[in-house]
Amino acid sequence: MIAPQFVKPFVKSNKNDAADAEAICEAVQRPSMRFVPAKSVEQQDIQSLHRIRSQAVARRTAQANQIRGLLMEYGIIIPKGISYVRKEIPCILEDASNELTVIFRDLLDDLYNEMVHLDDRVEILENKLKIICKENENCQRLLTIPGVGLLSATALVAAIGDINVFKNGRELAAWLGLVPRQHSTGGKPTLLGISKRGDTYLRTLLIHGGRTVVRVAEKYQDKRNTWIKQLDTRRGKNITAVAVANKNARIAWALLTKQTTFQLGMI
Repeated sequence: MIAPQFVKPFVKSNKNDAADAEAICEAVQRPSMRFVPAKSVEQQDIQSLHRIRSQAVARRTAQANQIRGLLMEYGIIIPKGISYVRKEIPCILEDASNELTVIFRDLLDDLYNEMVHLDDRVEILENKLKIICKENENCQRLLTIPGVGLLSATALVAAIGDINVFKNGRELAAWLGLVPRQHSTGGKPTLLGISKRGDTYLRTLLIHGGRTVVRVAEKYQDKRNTWIKQLDTRRGKNITAVAVANKNARIAWALLTKQTTFQLGMI
């Protein structure tokens, strides 16, 4: 299997089935062509859990925003954050002095119950991921990396497939879009921001994990956290979080390749 963006340059003129077939035949013969590895059934199961959970979280966020927006029309303001919605709605429903009508109270109760159902749905899916993670040796290895949790570990195992496809850790980081994008010409190298190629969901999880590591780096004095604190001082928290995500991707490649666990002396 070949990614469509690698076949497109070989399409000579207009797009049609014959031109596409010819382009595929031409692309597949290139010695440097990169192919899409096939996933195992277990990897597809894990990826399906992540996709369903992501959709449930998005629906829950939309539900909370709708509740806040409707209440705002009645002059009742709830701060941003789904935790405030969970805490405030029961009190609003019980408050008889807020002048909400019976019809709207029933509607609000239905919306809140639906949000609670989505909370339960997300929890059930995460429990399934915990069971899979506990039984998978590669997931347990990845969990030893600071900044890699349940979601990141299982998503990495589901997305990577055969780790031997990547020659080194930088290839894995580049595949995830965590390395600088090049725009070099005339022998003058120019590096821009990260390329943001690959799996957006997985890259987001790794960067969020990096932010957590940056936030608690002040509590530790080891070599890794010293580097994080120095980079944070020079470049800011956002760039530091991406740098930590990049490093974690490279460490993940090393752990999966060598079948070992993370040790602070490795970096």
